Amino acid sequence: MSGFDYKGRVEKLRLSMQKIDADALMISIEENRRYLSGFTGQDDRFDESAGILFISADKLVLATDSRFTLQATNQCPNWEVFEYRLGLEQSLPQICETLNAKKLGFEKVRLSVAQFEKMKESLQKSASGVELLSLENLVEPLRLVKDEAEIDALRKALLIAETAFNELLDTLIPGMTEKEAAFQLESLMHSLGAQEPSFPTIAAFGPNSAMPHAIPGDTKLKEGQPALFDWGCKADGYCSDISRMMVFGEPDKKFWEIFNIVHEARDRAIAAVKPGASSKTVDEAARGFIREKGYADFFGHGTGHGVGLAVHEEPRISPLRESILSPGMVFTIEPGIYLPGWGGVRLENMVLVTQDGCEVLNGLGRDAGP
Repeated sequence: MSGFDYKGRVEKLRLSMQKIDADALMISIEENRRYLSGFTGQDDRFDESAGILFISADKLVLATDSRFTLQATNQCPNWEVFEYRLGLEQSLPQICETLNAKKLGFEKVRLSVAQFEKMKESLQKSASGVELLSLENLVEPLRLVKDEAEIDALRKALLIAETAFNELLDTLIPGMTEKEAAFQLESLMHSLGAQEPSFPTIAAFGPNSAMPHAIPGDTKLKEGQPALFDWGCKADGYCSDISRMMVFGEPDKKFWEIFNIVHEARDRAIAAVKPGASSKTVDEAARGFIREKGYADFFGHGTGHGVGLAVHEEPRISPLRESILSPGMVFTIEPGIYLPGWGGVRLENMVLVTQDGCEVLNGLGRDAGP
């Protein structure tokens, strides 16, 4: 954990605060909280929090409850740990007084309406005069470009996930269910040092592979049918995300047709990745080729997404949002074609934008397939 520059990240955020009308910020998104402080407490639900960061020009406060006080104190020596006993809302006036804050900015994508109303009521009752300001994208722009410590963590998470998959291949046999394969893959990642999966592992066999986010069930692995795996794990808080295909026995002609199209689409997108390029251009490199081959209606999702402390973050490699690529950005390239009643093919790699192009971070062969 010591390799991450938490102080530097906070100072960058403070510089950006000069451009907004707030004298303090309340950071409640779990990944942003960890990015700035190193606190690894996890939120159980959208309306439950392991802790909230409060940042002003000269103070850092981590507010939490008794479950996490010791953990926060140990992990965040540069932060004043405030333990609230009657709930965060009731303690908010006191925290704002400590910060000398009159305009408190909060991350609107994380705060529920119910929480906002309770906080507003508490501040009004206290006659503190504190105004709540709805803001977004406070920390996310800082997380876009990864430093060396972050890239090392991403490589570690990727190595664990790929090693686990190679070990899984030794145990896969026809008749194994999707649930059994997914559970085995997650168990292998844990045994190799993963903190946890980046997301629920996907194992989708036969026609189920036409669902990009299929939930593993009791469908059994059969010879000749496509089997899609989408998996990843966390290391030092950072995620990996990979998709690969396999077939037991001899695939049908349709499989090879679809596999080769997706394979070429992925390689074209990777070739388009370089500093200064538009994320929309990278998306179109894959999407245009799939369209040219007549399968535009069967590729509905984006070509990729950023990966870091969250498995889905900026930049989005999509026709809907544009980012200009910079060295240090890490994201997936994962085109797919999904045919209802038959199955689907998706091939996914993680890439790092370099000074003159990109590096495919995967060690598991780019051509991994049947």
